This record gives sequence, structure tokens and C-alpha cells, in this order.
Amino acid sequence: MRLHEHADLRVLHLDPDGPVIAAPSDGSQLVGDVLGHGADMVVVPVSRLDPEFFRLRSGLAGEILQKLVNYRIRVAVLGDITDHLQESDALRAFVGESNRGTQAWFVPDEAALAERLGPAVEAS
Repeated sequence: MRLHEHADLRVLHLDPDGPVIAAPSDGSQLVGDVLGHGADMVVVPVSRLDPEFFRLRSGLAGEILQKLVNYRIRVAVLGDITDHLQESDALRAFVGESNRGTQAWFVPDEAALAERLGPAVEAS
């Protein structure tokens, strides 16, 4: 994990090779990790999300994102989700709506995330 500051926002970036977030209880652990680092936002690589996260019918995305929102933690899902988007009109609509807001973003790469956040400063 690494912590960065973007303006007045503390952002925790999860490592791409950590444990997969596959259950609502993993969302609770994620909230604990973010709060433990004093972060306002978490960046979750696509590789850390179980494929069920992208099947909205499973409810996994909704449960995890709701936990984060309840604690006022913003989230960015980082990586290519093109294959998932091609399989689901509902997911495409959800991602589009999320990206218009400020709580949950789906960004393809670090450059897109940096553009949304602004200049980064390493946290001390």
C-alpha cells in the first residue's frame, strides 16, 4: 500500500497483487485499512476485485461501495474493465453514472486517475 496526497485528499493505493476482495466482509476490512491509514480515498486495482464485483446482480459491488460511502470514503477502481462493460448494459450505465459523481470512479489507468485528482504530493 502507498499513501499519496492530492490537494487536500489523502489517497491510499492498494497493491495490485494483494488479496482479492470477494465478499462483503472484505469490504469491512477495506474500510478498516483506509481509516487506519487516515485516508479519504482508496484506489483499488481491478486485479484485487473478484469478477463477481462486476456482475451487478451479485450485489457485491453494491455492498462494498455502500460500506465505503457510509464511512465517507471515496473509491477509484483502477484498470481496464472493457470486457466486463461489453457483457453488461447495467454495468456500463452504473460506471457512467459513478464517473459523473465524486464518490466512486472507474478509471482505466494512473494517468486518468491523476487527471481527475490533480497534482500529487507524497505524504510524509
